[in-house]
Amino acid sequence: MRQVKPAVIIFLILSGISQLWSQQSKRSSRDEYIGLYYTLAVEEMHRTGIPASITLAQGAFESDDGNSFLANKANNHFGIKCKGKWTGETIIYDDDAKNECFRKYNSVLDSYKDHSDFLVSSNRYSFLFELGKKITRPGLKD
Repeated sequence: MRQVKPAVIIFLILSGISQLWSQQSKRSSRDEYIGLYYTLAVEEMHRTGIPASITLAQGAFESDDGNSFLANKANNHFGIKCKGKWTGETIIYDDDAKNECFRKYNSVLDSYKDHSDFLVSSNRYSFLFELGKKITRPGLKD
């Protein structure tokens, strides 16, 4: 039986660790985030009237393109806290204050739906739905 040299064993172990490290540290890009979730945003736009571009922009920003702790551990892509009538699962995370309570979702779809419902039902954001959908710029004629 052939003996394996210790240097070969060390090399194989380090190669495996290096490969695991690179897989775990791969970050999603903005383009990858949009590619993964644009369909959810469009579905929510048809359901609630919230422009898909707004939903994707906020989701990408709040979740660091899907790389944040809350996105990975709680499927929470919008940083929605437990405030209000939330009765679902929760996760504790340090944000504006230490040990804040955030909503935890079973899927990214659930996060997107809750975000839409949150915006539609909140008095805080109701003025947004009174704005026209047409974009105008000063000095330009229609």
